[in-house]
Amino acid sequence: MEGCSESSSSRVMESSYSPKNKNRRLRAKVDAYNEILWRLKELGVEEAMHPDFEDDLWAHFNRLPNSYASDMSIEKAEDVLMHKRLLQMAQDPATRPAIEVRPEQASPSNQNNETSVHSNNLIRDDAQASAPKSELRPRYEITISTNDKRKFLSQLTSVISELGLNIQEAHAFSTEDGYFLDVFVVSCLKESGADELKKHLVKEIKKTERSLPSKKHVMDVNKQEQKGLGLRSEYVSIPNKGEDFWQIDTSLLRFEEQLASGSYGDLYKGTYLGQDVAIKVFRAEHLGNALQQEFTQEVFIMRKIRHRNIVQFIGASTRPPRLCIVTEYMPGGSVFDFLRKQKDALKLSTVLKFAIDVSKGMNFLHQNNIIHRDLKAANLLIDENNVVKISDFGIAKIQTGPGVMTAETGTYRWMAPEVIEHKPYNHKADVFSFGIVLWEILTRKLPYEELTPLQAAISVVHKGLRPTIPTYTHPGLEKLLIRCWQRDPSLRPEFMEILEILNHIEKVRQAK
Repeated sequence: MEGCSESSSSRVMESSYSPKNKNRRLRAKVDAYNEILWRLKELGVEEAMHPDFEDDLWAHFNRLPNSYASDMSIEKAEDVLMHKRLLQMAQDPATRPAIEVRPEQASPSNQNNETSVHSNNLIRDDAQASAPKSELRPRYEITISTNDKRKFLSQLTSVISELGLNIQEAHAFSTEDGYFLDVFVVSCLKESGADELKKHLVKEIKKTERSLPSKKHVMDVNKQEQKGLGLRSEYVSIPNKGEDFWQIDTSLLRFEEQLASGSYGDLYKGTYLGQDVAIKVFRAEHLGNALQQEFTQEVFIMRKIRHRNIVQFIGASTRPPRLCIVTEYMPGGSVFDFLRKQKDALKLSTVLKFAIDVSKGMNFLHQNNIIHRDLKAANLLIDENNVVKISDFGIAKIQTGPGVMTAETGTYRWMAPEVIEHKPYNHKADVFSFGIVLWEILTRKLPYEELTPLQAAISVVHKGLRPTIPTYTHPGLEKLLIRCWQRDPSLRPEFMEILEILNHIEKVRQAK
């Protein structure tokens, strides 16, 4: 439409097409925004003519994950307005939950069991026309927005099922400020008007919401649970009953591309209810007792922890032979890969940001009696906002007391001397590994790259070998590295102190 591409907001959006901008996800979001904006103005939508609309529309896209923009085609332009309205209504308790129900095309009943969530092969209109009327079932698109509560999505799908609705498609999005926007396409077992269906949904969802704790309450309870976990045994079976909202229905998983392959399993990028996820699949032929214990331990720990600098656990399938763990997808890849792509040493600001992110996550784990035991750059992932998060809790343990663990575990090049020697160790082993990680970030090199892993381990224990600190290292970081690498674990700092040191260096840097 005339004038659309010349608006101030559109000009800002076009700048994102610079060759220097390699963020494909941002580009996709920009494309979706511009297409929706153009379409709404072409349709003459009154709201789209308001001077502030373009900024409001961009703010709407930014509230939601990138997967939302991928779902919003030009044909769904007016749906975006409905989504904005529902999210606004969800902020007011008097109008929450905000629900829109509208008829969809019907589908033959004999296709119900064959149509999976996110299917791109839903029944076409011409197929509908040729289907006998006796086989047709009414279909509705249900859009729901409410405040984000843990366990709500699983409860919501249960409510939909109890109302006699068969979910054909599902897309779930969470906003940055704590609200849900969920879109379901359902088929009904019996004829039911949109207004009647909406009335039933509002009633049942309100009952469900009253029974769910707030996020803050859940976090407080989890924190208390985690602090008490040290009283339990190191290996705890995952409960099959009770609070099992984290159980994943594998039929709702959509696999897209393989990211990595290991001796015991594979890692995939995929989607789950509209959200981009990473899917760690354990191969059935390797499901011995040791691997099942590793899987059990990882799920047990990850489902208990929530922190900005720890990769978010979404769910798991615990039913052999299809064991898998689903986490948020980290488009930035690992810190290890990131470092190998850099041609020059990182700026001090970047080194400090990465180190602070890792320290925050590790401090949270240690405060809750969890030892990672395999801290290295390959197990640190980067999200779309350049936030570093700790991943891979396959060999993490709950500390049941001082000096009770003796197993040699982790990766030799990052392993603390006491762990290599099979001596009793505690959470300070992670601090030693952090020192190696900090050195990795500074140098972009593999620790002891001239030695084999076993040679490196022997030299660390018997010769006191440590990586060579570059001459360009900030004096404060050099002192921190030396302290983290102390042979005596009691001389190594806690992560709370490490955070204070790093924040002080950053504050001085900014003041210059």
